[in-house]
Amino acid sequence: MENQAFLPQEIIPQISGISQKQILAVIRLLTEGASIPFISRYRKEVTGGLDEVAIEEISIQYKKLQDLEKRRESIITSLKESGQLTKELGEEIVKCKTLTELEDLYLPYKPKRKTRAVIAKAKGLEPLAKRIFFQNNDDPAILALKFLNKEVESMEEALQGARDIIAEWIAESSKARNTVRRMFQYNGKVKAKVKDEKAEGADKYKDYFKFEDTLKRIPSHRFLALKRGEREGFLKVGISPDKEETIEKLSNLFVRTRNESALQVGLAVKDSYQRLIAPSIENEVSASAKERADKDAINVFAKNLEQLLMAAPLGQKRILALDPGYRTGCKVVCLDEQGNPMHNETIYPHKPQSETSQAMKKLSSMVGAYKIEAIAIGNGTASRETEYFVKRIRFDRELQVFVVSEDGASVYSASSTAREEFPQFDVTVRGAISIGRRLMDPLAELVKIDPKSIGVGQYQYDVDQNKLRESLNQVVINTVNKVGVEVNTASKHLLSFISGLGPQLAQNIILYIKENGPLSSREELKKVPRMGDKSYEQCAGFLRISKGEHPLDNTAVHPESYAIVEKMATDQGIRVSDLIQEAEARARIVIEKYTTSAVGIPTLSDIMKELEKPGRDPRKKARVFEFDKGIHKIEDLYEGMILPGIVTNVTNFGAFVDIGIKQNGLIHISNLREEYISNPAEVVSVHQHLKVRVLEVDVKRERIQLSLRNLPQE
Repeated sequence: MENQAFLPQEIIPQISGISQKQILAVIRLLTEGASIPFISRYRKEVTGGLDEVAIEEISIQYKKLQDLEKRRESIITSLKESGQLTKELGEEIVKCKTLTELEDLYLPYKPKRKTRAVIAKAKGLEPLAKRIFFQNNDDPAILALKFLNKEVESMEEALQGARDIIAEWIAESSKARNTVRRMFQYNGKVKAKVKDEKAEGADKYKDYFKFEDTLKRIPSHRFLALKRGEREGFLKVGISPDKEETIEKLSNLFVRTRNESALQVGLAVKDSYQRLIAPSIENEVSASAKERADKDAINVFAKNLEQLLMAAPLGQKRILALDPGYRTGCKVVCLDEQGNPMHNETIYPHKPQSETSQAMKKLSSMVGAYKIEAIAIGNGTASRETEYFVKRIRFDRELQVFVVSEDGASVYSASSTAREEFPQFDVTVRGAISIGRRLMDPLAELVKIDPKSIGVGQYQYDVDQNKLRESLNQVVINTVNKVGVEVNTASKHLLSFISGLGPQLAQNIILYIKENGPLSSREELKKVPRMGDKSYEQCAGFLRISKGEHPLDNTAVHPESYAIVEKMATDQGIRVSDLIQEAEARARIVIEKYTTSAVGIPTLSDIMKELEKPGRDPRKKARVFEFDKGIHKIEDLYEGMILPGIVTNVTNFGAFVDIGIKQNGLIHISNLREEYISNPAEVVSVHQHLKVRVLEVDVKRERIQLSLRNLPQE
């Protein structure tokens, strides 16, 4: 496969619980163009049953290896051009297994700016530096006198130049750098203090005015907060080990005797550490700590996003959606079973207009006229008042009333995607449509919105934006493919996340259906322009056709396995459709009889599960949730009261919960369980319904502390 020549097995990073054989199998599939969802679902025999998380980690490590090889090639080219590449050096470069190791090796040969050592060498002081560095019993002062010239006018100037050269040699020593690196990593402390001139405006960083923690233990969210405070100019942040101890360790490496030359080397060691090594390693470990903190924050965001995308759908129902408001009124939209708008208007049940009676009549009329089956209310401004208003209306049928998250709805309504979908409506109508559609199918609607706008992140604007975007995009891809998509009714945007498609093929599918009518089979996908064999292989299993010609077209069984299921049915003397319906017939099947060199027990087990529940949706069913009717503002809260709430965000330090007022409450990690936990995600998830106890209410700072401790949940 492409680029594998440079990947000896021993340098492929070890990943816990994954063998080299599995890693190489995944890399081969990835380089052949297979997507992560496809590999996870349909190539279990090849990978040993690795899930998408493990496959994504292998993909990330493989990209790092590729970056390492590119840097290796760049360094070799540079050394060749400068005439410094030797056989021995080339062999050392090939042996490097990490970028840090490679850069340390290259450092002495790297083109330099005009450093103090470079200037000293230009003055002819390198021989003096070598003599001193040997630490023989020569008197450095007497040696220095031999190097005086027009550019070196004094003995001290000569000795200073020699020390500058020695300091650079030490700074370029991988032995020295690794010693200091270990001191930073294991003994380094992160210290922060407020900048005096910024103290008055830095209240939000008050916890960090005099802060200290060990580098190896500092929580990721605290490190990101410190970096933000530093970036905004409020805090001065530094990382360092014990200075004297570190210099002593360096001295033990380079000071070998007790003579006058050794004293000069000792001075050079101290200078090298303070001026050259410490700033360099501090930058390195700070960047590494930031990368780890970014990874933690991105993982939290990714997990929250997955839970949000997997939120329970109500399904294809006729929905009346309300986007609440006071002065501008409540925008009302009636949607059919496919989410298409049938009617929209604005009602004014709240102050200042207070047209409550008229608004009730209008809603009641719309519910009857458009055969509404459920009501969706956005959870923004005036949400509680609107919910209370709606529940006072006596409709001609039983209706479930849901409060739906509005996060990102305004971003969507003003986007090019919304304008393309609904060019005839303004942003207010589009926002209401989005709220209603979120109730029907949260996944199909949320994929249209930049995940950062959905409000489930932790320091999302402080982390590496490219890595964040890549991670969240992969979450969306994994989730969409896990659920599957009804191809004949899906939007272009939703289809674009299906394995093997992308925006262009998604658009081609939409145009094909528009011109030729709904697809009647997965096989017909091959007629879509630019749908090649590889794209078809990657996408077919994730696209559903509910009324397809083949009974398996509405299942997650891949077309490449249809023949196996047909053989199972034939052996039972029935049709495939009968096999899906008859549990007794399926129970008689011995799947071991259908294994081949390419298809094993994992795939056959998946097929049997799918035949049992064809086209099953892995998401839960939507449930109505009600806030406490007596709570409308923070002043209504008191310590000890127990309230229903919905988890809106999970972070490394706890979970935020909507209890029906403007301000979300925080359950600190220490209040999630009686026993110690290291990760809030062990206990709670986004959109989870909870009973919480109010611990503390700070009205002035608008902060609410909540707890789950000793509180039974449903």
